[in-house]
Amino acid sequence: MTDIFNLDNRIALITGSSGGIGLRLAEGLATHGATIVLNGRDAARLERAYARLAAQYPQRVHQRGFDVTDATAVERHVAEIEATIGEIDILINNAGVQHREPLLDIGLDDWDRVLALDLTAPFLVGRTVARGMVERGRGKIVNIASVQSELARPGIGAYTAAKGGVRNLTRAMAAEWARHGLQVNALAPGYFDTELTAALVADPEFTAWIAGRTPAGRWGHLDDLVGPVVWLSSAGSDFVNGQTIYVDGGMTTVI
Repeated sequence: MTDIFNLDNRIALITGSSGGIGLRLAEGLATHGATIVLNGRDAARLERAYARLAAQYPQRVHQRGFDVTDATAVERHVAEIEATIGEIDILINNAGVQHREPLLDIGLDDWDRVLALDLTAPFLVGRTVARGMVERGRGKIVNIASVQSELARPGIGAYTAAKGGVRNLTRAMAAEWARHGLQVNALAPGYFDTELTAALVADPEFTAWIAGRTPAGRWGHLDDLVGPVVWLSSAGSDFVNGQTIYVDGGMTTVI
């Protein structure tokens, strides 16, 4: 029987994968056979991530440090990856940033910075990679959204606006590219225990709120994201398009 979740001989570019969710997604794809291209802007952090993953999967891990908000850099590096490593079969648009400040106070520079990385970058990288995918008649794009694509909380308005945009950008990409053999979907994590949320995880009051607000009664663990991203990157999702898959322990389904 053919393993429809096997990713052997597939090349995956994961943006913002020098740590956190991006690195765990890269590990998960590598475990299922994919060749990985890690990406990040912090050279030292990217090198550490590369060393960690290359030790487990020698010959199948690469790194390319570039700014995903820079259209010229994106085009140059995508072309270089495809010329030297191979055609990109899977793109995970994961790079992102958070900014906590009320909408009445946030400066335009901070607003623009969040939207540039969280919304415009998935468009830039997605469009650049999709050009080759469309020519080849196949490809998987997974945009990392959030429960904030559906819900809102005070103090993170720019992030909420950007992630809502990611959900509809995903639909727009699917509407235009599905006819060419691409599957474009979004993966929307809930509240996950990561290095960026360590302070919140350590806060008993906030953790109690998470447990009470989430039907599963806990924070998400990074391993909870591996199965969904492998599915969306594999032949198992060949008729799934334009969807936002919430991996949130049920948070977005209850009031």
